[in-house]
Amino acid sequence: MRRIEIKVIPNSNRNEILDAEPLTIRVKDPPIKGKANKTVVVLLSRYFNAPVRIISGSRSRRKIVEIEETDEGMGTG
Repeated sequence: MRRIEIKVIPNSNRNEILDAEPLTIRVKDPPIKGKANKTVVVLLSRYFNAPVRIISGSRSRRKIVEIEETDEGMGTG
């Protein structure tokens, strides 16, 4: 398992991942009832080609996510 810190920007014009420090994820969804978090997990799962889950910061813009390492290795998008 690998953990990384991310920054989430909800209510954006589009869904995208910006290669910054920390990794920045823009999502269209509002931060209501976990909608933005669900989108973040889907985007990061596609980006890394591995299961991802939020382990800290579910109610914050700064989060720590855990990426499950697969046999195929880590993708970069």
